[in-house]
Amino acid sequence: MRIAVASDEPYPVHATVQRVLGERGHTVVPFGAIASGAEEPWPDVAERAAVAVASGDCDEGIFFCWSGTGISMAANKVAGVRAALCADPGAAAAARVWNHANVLCLSNRSLSDDMAKEILAAWFDTAPGDRGADGVARLAAIDARHRAK
Repeated sequence: MRIAVASDEPYPVHATVQRVLGERGHTVVPFGAIASGAEEPWPDVAERAAVAVASGDCDEGIFFCWSGTGISMAANKVAGVRAALCADPGAAAAARVWNHANVLCLSNRSLSDDMAKEILAAWFDTAPGDRGADGVARLAAIDARHRAK
């Protein structure tokens, strides 16, 4: 899979994430500080990377910012993106099952290398399946009602 990896600022944990993605056979498509090595505004980075996911240029995304919150909020403004801020493996697995998330958002500030590996394992080893389909359909209906206004 082609994975959009985006951050507003460089952090050491990004090297671990990129290494794990490569070991799993994924191709990293870098955005923001992952590509430039320099700080960039998180809303802009999130938008560029989220558009790549929504358009199908990338299959999924892993996005970072200091808390993970801002980049998640910005990514979710792009139609077709379901970004989930996850701080542990259980949350990552649940985001796949119940929300069919296609973007994993993580905190630069609090993420250790070991936790990154565990979260990535949960994310990639959990198939969305059908259990969350009703909730995802209801979410799409909410989005459609409010975008139409």
